[in-house]
Amino acid sequence: MNNKLLVGGIFCDLEKAFGCVNHDILLSKLKFYGINDKDFQLYQSYLSNRYCRTAIYNDTENSNKISYWARVRHGVPQGSVLGPLLFLLYINDLPKIISKTSAPIVFADDTSILFAHSDPIDFNKIIYIVFITLNKWLRANQLSLNFNKTNYIHFTTKRNMSVNLKIGYNNNFITNSLYTKFLGVTMNNTLSWNNHIDLIIKKLSNACYIIGNAKTYMSVSSIKAIYYASFHLVMSYGTIFGETRRIAP
Repeated sequence: MNNKLLVGGIFCDLEKAFGCVNHDILLSKLKFYGINDKDFQLYQSYLSNRYCRTAIYNDTENSNKISYWARVRHGVPQGSVLGPLLFLLYINDLPKIISKTSAPIVFADDTSILFAHSDPIDFNKIIYIVFITLNKWLRANQLSLNFNKTNYIHFTTKRNMSVNLKIGYNNNFITNSLYTKFLGVTMNNTLSWNNHIDLIIKKLSNACYIIGNAKTYMSVSSIKAIYYASFHLVMSYGTIFGETRRIAP
């Protein structure tokens, strides 16, 4: 923006990303990255022969309804240490195919793509081509976008008008938005903190209400625990962005 370029970003939301990982595709990629022999057998064993079932407790009958066991054929174990690592290896080749004309940012299943160009026609053309390439890659790897939660933001100054683009694939179109939440931080098209501050105020107001009502009945140590869990955590999240801006030369 300082160089007078047009700047935009697509903030992707992948549908059930961790649960849609194809085991055969993942294992073939692990081999491509040089994981062989016993190391490969370890990952193969880790993913195979997993089963799951659903149990629902019926309070009125004081009994459990339990489904049959089903074999897990897709997905990496969520909540595990290896889950996010395996997913990163699964999408590791995505940035390479779109990085020549855009700047992909991949953080687990939060994938974002930034664009910058001086010419409006080329700017729009690059966005369309990259978006089609992205969807073809996702389809080949048995993943898909949630078009309702995927946003495009055209970043601009307060003096300029925002540009709305009709970005889609197979008659599914993403939303043109003025702001979005990225890794827990709400950013808007003018790069101000207004939307993020409004959200923080609501969360802190709720935390103050909880602490105010609890202080009569709880000990000081319990109140401190509530404070750090509901107030301090919200206040301190994302402060690295402010610190980076403050100490930048």
